Amino acid sequence: MALKITRNDNTFTLEGQINACTASNFKTHFMLMLNSMRDITIDISKVTEIDSNGMHAIKSVYNNATSWHKPFYIIGNGCKEIFQDIRPNYAA
Repeated sequence: MALKITRNDNTFTLEGQINACTASNFKTHFMLMLNSMRDITIDISKVTEIDSNGMHAIKSVYNNATSWHKPFYIIGNGCKEIFQDIRPNYAA
Protein backbone atom coordinates (compact mmCIF):
# COMPACT_ATOMS: atom_id res chain seq x y z
CA MET A 1 0.00 0.00 0.00
CA ALA A 2 1.23 3.48 -0.83
CA LEU A 3 1.71 6.17 1.77
CA LYS A 4 -0.88 8.94 1.60
CA ILE A 5 0.04 12.29 3.14
CA THR A 6 -2.59 14.96 3.74
CA ARG A 7 -1.92 18.39 5.22
CA ASN A 8 -4.02 20.58 7.48
CA ASP A 9 -1.99 23.67 8.48
CA ASN A 10 1.21 22.30 10.06
CA THR A 11 -0.21 18.83 10.73
CA PHE A 12 0.37 16.02 8.26
CA THR A 13 -1.79 12.91 8.50
CA LEU A 14 -0.12 9.77 7.20
CA GLU A 15 -2.15 6.83 5.96
CA GLY A 16 -0.66 3.53 4.88
CA GLN A 17 2.83 2.14 5.37
CA ILE A 18 6.24 3.66 5.97
CA ASN A 19 8.47 0.89 4.67
CA ALA A 20 11.18 0.11 2.13
CA CYS A 21 8.87 1.18 -0.72
CA THR A 22 7.78 4.51 0.78
CA ALA A 23 10.56 5.58 3.18
CA SER A 24 12.58 7.49 0.59
CA ASN A 25 9.58 9.53 -0.55
CA PHE A 26 8.60 10.14 3.08
CA LYS A 27 12.07 11.45 3.89
CA THR A 28 12.27 13.65 0.78
CA HIS A 29 8.82 15.12 1.38
CA PHE A 30 9.46 16.03 5.01
CA MET A 31 12.97 17.35 4.39
CA LEU A 32 11.40 19.80 1.91
CA MET A 33 8.71 20.66 4.45
CA LEU A 34 11.35 21.34 7.11
CA ASN A 35 12.94 23.88 4.80
CA SER A 36 9.71 25.80 4.34
CA MET A 37 7.89 25.46 7.67
CA ARG A 38 8.56 26.55 11.23
CA ASP A 39 7.27 23.35 12.79
CA ILE A 40 5.80 20.04 11.71
CA THR A 41 3.37 17.64 13.34
CA ILE A 42 2.98 14.16 11.91
CA ASP A 43 -0.12 12.14 12.82
CA ILE A 44 0.56 8.41 12.49
CA SER A 45 -2.87 7.22 13.70
CA LYS A 46 -3.66 5.72 10.28
CA VAL A 47 -0.24 4.16 9.65
CA THR A 48 -0.50 0.38 9.43
CA GLU A 49 3.21 -0.48 9.30
CA ILE A 50 6.58 1.10 10.03
CA ASP A 51 9.54 -1.13 9.19
CA SER A 52 13.24 -0.50 9.84
CA ASN A 53 13.52 1.60 6.67
CA GLY A 54 10.59 3.72 7.84
CA MET A 55 12.15 4.16 11.28
CA HIS A 56 15.43 5.19 9.67
CA ALA A 57 13.59 7.82 7.58
CA ILE A 58 11.73 9.14 10.63
CA LYS A 59 14.99 9.31 12.61
CA SER A 60 16.69 11.19 9.79
CA VAL A 61 13.92 13.80 9.56
CA TYR A 62 13.82 14.10 13.37
CA ASN A 63 17.60 14.58 13.58
CA ASN A 64 17.52 17.27 10.89
CA ALA A 65 14.63 19.05 12.58
CA THR A 66 16.56 18.99 15.85
CA SER A 67 19.78 20.29 14.28
CA TRP A 68 17.84 23.04 12.47
CA HIS A 69 16.01 23.95 15.73
CA LYS A 70 12.61 23.22 14.21
CA PRO A 71 9.89 21.68 16.38
CA PHE A 72 8.95 18.21 15.12
CA TYR A 73 6.06 16.32 16.70
CA ILE A 74 4.66 12.84 16.16
CA ILE A 75 1.16 12.11 17.43
CA GLY A 76 -1.08 9.06 17.26
CA ASN A 77 -0.92 5.40 18.24
CA GLY A 78 2.66 4.23 18.63
CA CYS A 79 4.24 7.68 18.89
CA LYS A 80 5.69 6.95 22.34
CA GLU A 81 7.51 3.90 21.01
CA ILE A 82 8.86 5.87 18.06
CA PHE A 83 10.25 8.61 20.29
CA GLN A 84 11.79 6.03 22.62
CA ASP A 85 13.58 4.61 19.58
CA ILE A 86 14.74 7.88 18.00
CA ARG A 87 15.72 9.90 21.04
CA PRO A 88 19.15 9.16 22.46
CA ASN A 89 19.30 7.51 25.87
CA TYR A 90 21.12 9.59 28.43
CA ALA A 91 22.59 7.76 31.39
CA ALA A 92 23.77 9.55 34.50
